[in-house]
Amino acid sequence: MIALADCNNFYASCERVFRPRLNGKPVVVLSNNDGCVIARSNEAKALGIKMGEPAFKNRYIFEKYGVHIFSTNLALYGDFSDRVMSILSSNVPEIEIYSIDEAFLNLEGIPNKDHFSFELRENVLKWTGIPLSIGVAPTKVLSKMANSIAKNKSENNIYILEHTDSINRHLKEFSISKIWGIGWQLTKKLNSMGIYNAYQLTRKSDSWIQKHMTITGLRLVKELRGEPCLELKKK
Repeated sequence: MIALADCNNFYASCERVFRPRLNGKPVVVLSNNDGCVIARSNEAKALGIKMGEPAFKNRYIFEKYGVHIFSTNLALYGDFSDRVMSILSSNVPEIEIYSIDEAFLNLEGIPNKDHFSFELRENVLKWTGIPLSIGVAPTKVLSKMANSIAKNKSENNIYILEHTDSINRHLKEFSISKIWGIGWQLTKKLNSMGIYNAYQLTRKSDSWIQKHMTITGLRLVKELRGEPCLELKKK
């Protein structure tokens, strides 16, 4: 089983660590020139502030709701990332650091993955102040999906996706556009062929998938079916 550990609203969470009074309040982080929104707390998202939008378009919202605004501090975020990844790597047999705030974890040999994930999340929060969402599944692509469920639908930000019936149910609810590795152009193409969710895609034959999505797409779909094709990349 593979877990994807993802720091929640990472840049905004880093800014909150030294300012606990901001917990529960809207926070945004702007790009280097303070031009665009590149991170939002959940409270800021609820106000309708969109990722990547120019800051000037949100000035009215910022002022009306008292949004707390920060400029990017990459040195700070890098330091927190190193701390989080160090804790994660010390608790699993293998890790792939995917980005500054995400890592795939190999949970092979770990018996109670639900309890382990809960303890890992609590330890990272206790030692760094950064909240995590953890999704666990048989493959990397499914762990991405499980992480999305953990972040948006789970009370404790942890979700284990492992049984066939459960996987298929969520595949039917998961739109093509949300699948890791499928961009908007491929989404548009698949939609034009009547494929709108991940389950519909997994029902297509291997030859059809390779013809329309290449060998890379075939690996992705096999991962959605629960067949591991993408190994963890060690750095």
